[in-house]
Amino acid sequence: MNRHCRARILCLTFVCCMAGAFAAGEPRNSRTLPADERQQVLDLSKEWVAAEIKHDANTLRRILDDKFVASFGAEKPYDKEAFIKLIVTGDVDPTESQTLTDETVVIDQDTAVEVGTDTVRGTEKGAAYTMVYRYTVTYIRRHGQWVALAEHLVEVPQAK
Repeated sequence: MNRHCRARILCLTFVCCMAGAFAAGEPRNSRTLPADERQQVLDLSKEWVAAEIKHDANTLRRILDDKFVASFGAEKPYDKEAFIKLIVTGDVDPTESQTLTDETVVIDQDTAVEVGTDTVRGTEKGAAYTMVYRYTVTYIRRHGQWVALAEHLVEVPQAK
C-alpha cells in the first residue's frame, strides 16, 4: 500500500471516529448554554431554600439525589432522608427567611459546584435571630435535570 493511500485511510478513520464520538453524545444544539445552566442551578437553589422554609419534604426529595450527603461544620454527615427529617421536623416558622448571596457557580459537563452565603432570619421563643452560613453544594445532572449530590454548610462567626 502506498503512502498516499495509508494517509487517506488514516484520515478517513479519524473522521469516522470523530463522527461516532459526536453522534454518541448529545448534539450541541440540544444542550443549554452554560449561562442557562448556571441560572438553572441558581433557580434550583432558590427552590431548595423555599422547600426548607415550607418544610416541603416532597420537593426536597426531588431536588436531592438519592446519594445526597450533607455536612455541617465538623458534625457527622447526614444522608438524604436524615437531612430531610432534620429540616421538616417541628413547626414551620412564618418569620423564617433565607437569603442567598455571593453565589458562585462553576460548571464542568454534568457537574456544578455552587459556593455562597446563606443568611437565615427568624424568631425563636419570641427573639429575633440572624445566622450567616457559607455553603458549598455539588450538583450533578441526572436524566437531564440538576440534582444536589452534596452540601457542606458552616456558620460564619458573628462579630461581637
